[in-house]
Amino acid sequence: MFLRAITDKFKHMSGQKFLKRELGKKTQHTGSKKGVTSIGCIVNLDQFDNVDVFYDLVNEFSLPPNAVQVIGYKEEYNKNSPYAKPMFSDRDLGWRGEIQNGYAQEFLNKEFDVLINYYTEDKLLLQLMTLHTKARLNVGFGEVDKDLNDLILNTSIKDFTIFKKELKKYLFILNEIK
Repeated sequence: MFLRAITDKFKHMSGQKFLKRELGKKTQHTGSKKGVTSIGCIVNLDQFDNVDVFYDLVNEFSLPPNAVQVIGYKEEYNKNSPYAKPMFSDRDLGWRGEIQNGYAQEFLNKEFDVLINYYTEDKLLLQLMTLHTKARLNVGFGEVDKDLNDLILNTSIKDFTIFKKELKKYLFILNEIK
């Protein structure tokens, strides 16, 4: 138990060091095409647990049925308990900012036009997932590190309807949707 706590502390320090170093570098966005054909969502389930509302974006932006991918984060969860959505937690932190979770790796292997970072807490694992995800446009909240998101929406995390409305408005302004 004691050895695990020390290892977790060093992994956390290693992850923070990696995050600071990578945020200092210039970000590279995938592709240069316009338009939204795929959306990835990283959701802090400790703050917002209704992930089904993200699938409403399929109808909102006239996307194919499998265009929205959602992965959830919980600070602690039981890996043996059945969860309806792919999940990752603080226990999945590896050395040098790596995330050691099958669901997370599957999510990270995909490319998205828009990545929605639906969290307002500065959690290392959430920030690392955002940093590792290949997306052309990152959308999030102002409470987290401003270098992680390209578009910052100042809405309440509890009111997804307003978030969705604002997202649609700004994607229209950026000529990403029609």
